[in-house]
Amino acid sequence: MKTRFHVKRGEDVVVIAGTEKGKRGKVIRVLPKKQRVIIEGVKMIKRHMRKSQQHPQGQIVEREGSVHLSNVMRAEDYDARAARRAAPATA
Repeated sequence: MKTRFHVKRGEDVVVIAGTEKGKRGKVIRVLPKKQRVIIEGVKMIKRHMRKSQQHPQGQIVEREGSVHLSNVMRAEDYDARAARRAAPATA
């Protein structure tokens, strides 16, 4: 059985909670078993690479970490919510 999530790969999203709150990016990958997403430019982590033919000295590579699905919202939904809040109340 496949699980359906509120975001898909390639969609623009906004992080709504956590240390990366307010950051926007495109979903690179969805990890359904862990209920997490990897977002372009968000939650950057440093990864130490072992010496190899490609990296004879070894290297420290910076790449994206994962963010839990509950901390992410589609950018268009976020913008619509912000517009509703900013609209003056007519009373």
